[in-house]
Order: sequence, then structure tokens, then C-alpha cells
Amino acid sequence: MPVNHKVLIISPYFPPSNTADLHRIRMSLPHFSNNGWEAEVVTVHPHYADMPSDELLMQNIPSSLKIHYVAALNKKWTSRIGLGSLGLRSLWFYWKKVKELLENDHFDLIYFSTTQFPVVILGALWKKQFKTPYIIDMQDPWHSDYYVRKPKNQRPPKYWFVYRMHKYMEPIAMRHVSGLISVSDDYISTLVKRYPRLKAIPYMVSPFGFAQSDLTVALENRHQFSSLLPEKMINIVYIGRGGQDMHRAIRPLFEVLHKGLTSNPERFSNIRVHFIGTSYAPKGTGIPSIMPLAKHFQVDQLVNEVTNRISFYHTLLTLHDADALFVPGSDDPQYSASKIYPYLQSKQPLITIFHPDSNVSGIIEQCVQNALTLTFSDKDLHDRLQTTIDLLLAGKLPALTFRSSIGQYEAAQLTSLQTQLFDRVIHKHKS
Repeated sequence: MPVNHKVLIISPYFPPSNTADLHRIRMSLPHFSNNGWEAEVVTVHPHYADMPSDELLMQNIPSSLKIHYVAALNKKWTSRIGLGSLGLRSLWFYWKKVKELLENDHFDLIYFSTTQFPVVILGALWKKQFKTPYIIDMQDPWHSDYYVRKPKNQRPPKYWFVYRMHKYMEPIAMRHVSGLISVSDDYISTLVKRYPRLKAIPYMVSPFGFAQSDLTVALENRHQFSSLLPEKMINIVYIGRGGQDMHRAIRPLFEVLHKGLTSNPERFSNIRVHFIGTSYAPKGTGIPSIMPLAKHFQVDQLVNEVTNRISFYHTLLTLHDADALFVPGSDDPQYSASKIYPYLQSKQPLITIFHPDSNVSGIIEQCVQNALTLTFSDKDLHDRLQTTIDLLLAGKLPALTFRSSIGQYEAAQLTSLQTQLFDRVIHKHKS
């Protein structure tokens, strides 16, 4: 397909930085031109980013891609006044750089794909000055009341400041946004209730999906990674953030393990449950959020929590090498595990426990067979979990089998849907 349109992508984190919110863009970039769109990216130079690097993430980035780098204030200094966010630190530099690009070139669309929400308010300013429409990719809730009802010790750092900042910034962006992409129907519903004008703009709900080539890259580069899983053990693995909001989902697993360890210690002592990358804090500074729960249920000898994050391809390799995978959900009903697809891609036996109002169980069951998808409200939750652990110990827990419908979540297909939304946005903007 001939390239007819240009999109300017705003993604403060970009490969080789290793963060979760860059993967939609990373997987989409090879497919934009096939759908009639030329993409350029504006990102913060890795020198100013505060995330680990993974050079392998650059393998699928098209060599022809134009990448524009901006600076950011030094976190060493800004953190002294409580401003560590890359979005805030790069705000002024983004304003200057994108203004320059829009003055000297034509872009049909600006696409914010990031959880660094402060930069998103610039879309309203650029639209006012240059008449360029913009789309926001809602990978997480922006302004949320979830933690308002939580005790102070369960709130994120700097919550007072962040809550008020987002409460002010979100309306600025939503007042002028031309289109939305979201990983969750609930995120869209919440925004529409808050800002009724959004009913009239194009939007789509789309998870991150997966790229078939990613697992191949991980396996081909196995020599670069040290194994995190002990040999001769039955390893159950979860890789992702922790937090007290996930305790409700993790508690049943620990209860089953405690019961097994009490009745048959020799058999259950072969299990190791790994929670990896549970903290967003810099390396070596994360506070365990899962181990206290394990100690409460006296199963801490079976549990390994690593707060440090690991690279994307190290994650894929670790999931591939596990004996079974476990994905707990948040007690927030809006939580959507949009990055579930690497778990499915590994084909390893899968156990999930989510809020009954979450859409994750339905997505998993649509894509694969043999997964154990549980919710908090299941009356037989403990019995089904116990049966599954017994099958795992006996070596009889089946691997996942793909259904044909999983193809709709492959990166090329999801990118096609993104660009269809792009087309709708610019058509509506011109009309």
C-alpha cells in the first residue's frame, strides 16, 4: 500500500530503554508503512532515561525510522524537589522539539503512546497552534480515584501531588483529543462519563498483542541471560509488578501451598513460586510486596521475590523455561492485564486469578485451551487450584493449545486496526 499519511509518535521511553509502555509502538513500527502510514518517533534520549537498557529491543525497529531525541532535566537534581517523572522532566524539551518539527514538516496526526501522562497535555497546545489532531493511547488510567479509599501506607509515593496533578492535567488533554486507544473498555467508559464529548470521537479497545518473532529472538540469545530458575525444582513464574492490590489474587495460591506443605512437606518442598520484577523502584531499592504475604502463610521457603525488573527478552525466556505460569490480577475491577500475550505465547501451563469483572479470563479462553482461569468469586476456587497444583506435581498439567482466534492479537493485525482508527480520526478532523 502506498504511504499517504504521516504520524508523529510521542513515546518518552523507547528502545533500548526497557519499559512496558513502549511495546505497542515497538511492535507496530514494522507494519505502519504496509497500512499507508509513515511514522516518526520523538523520544527522550536514553542518557536521561532512568530505566535499564536492552539492546535486543532494537532488532525489530525499522532501519529507515526517523527518531528525534529530546533532552530532560537531570533526575539527580529534580528528585530533590520530588519531580522524578520523565514526563515532567522532558516537558519543556518536548514542547520545543515538536513545535520545531510541526513548523518545518507536515504531519497528519500526533500519537501519544506512553504512561508518562504529563507530556500528553502538549497535544492540546500543538492542536491549537498547528491544527494537528492527536490520539491518546490509554495503557493505564490517568486520573484515578482508586487509591483515595486506600490507607496511606498502601498509596504510591508522592500520591498527594500526583493525584492532584493528574486531576488538573487530564481534562486539558481530553478537552481536545481527537481519538482514543485503550487496553480496557472500562477505561473508555470512565472517560466518557467524565467527559461526554468523547462519545463523538473515534476510539478502539486493543491489547498490546504479541510479535511472533520476539520469542525467536529470546531463544536465539539465550546465552546472554543467566537463568533465574533453580534446576530440579518445579518452577511457577509470574513476571510483573506486585503490590497489595494483588494480594487477594495471590492469597488462594499461598493457602493451597500452605495446606500442601503441612500435609505433605516432602512433596511440596519441590515447588518454587517466583515473583520477578515486582517493583518500579530503581535497581536494588525495591521493597518486597509479595514476600510479607508469603511469610504470613508460612510458605516463604517456597517463594522467591525479585523486585528488580528484568529485560523483555529475559522475561520471554524465563516464561518459556518455567514449568507453569501464574498471573494474579488486581482487586481493582478496571485492571486489565493487557500484556498477557507473552504468557500465552510461551504455551506453558497457565493459572490466572482475576477480579470477576475483569475481561482477562474471557480473552484468555478465547485464545487458548487448557488454561485455568479463576476469579475471586469462584466458589470452587481452592478446589480447582488444588487439583491443578496436584497435576503439576505429577507432571500431568497440559501445555496451552492455541485457538485460531489468537491470530487477531498478532502485531500486524493490531497495527492494521490502529491505522484504521488513524484514518477515521483524520477524516473526521477534515470534515
